Amino acid sequence: MVYRGESATARVLDALGDPTRRAVLELLRDGARPVGEIARDLPVSRPAVSQHLRVLKGAGLVRDRRDGTRRLYSVDAAGLSALRTYLETFWDSALSAFKEAADEGGGMPPKDERGTA
Repeated sequence: MVYRGESATARVLDALGDPTRRAVLELLRDGARPVGEIARDLPVSRPAVSQHLRVLKGAGLVRDRRDGTRRLYSVDAAGLSALRTYLETFWDSALSAFKEAADEGGGMPPKDERGTA
């Protein structure tokens, strides 16, 4: 498989590779918040939070909307779909491998051969 640095999945994974950005996304899980409120809950400056939000927005994980004189940031649920699709490919592979092993009889021995613990 070739890594495609410009794919939507790659942008999402790159954005979530930073622990501060993951923390920002987790803070937004409960609803829209302004930058100042997000910064209060993190050990980084408000300008740093703005930069992290810019990266998350560029990856499609966060959206913003104007609310008077401030901007409110929230999780963009549609942006999580690329990540979910990517992760589901691993789950599908694991389930297929499990099914194949079960079909081959590679599962647990019959009950009477297991013994008791």
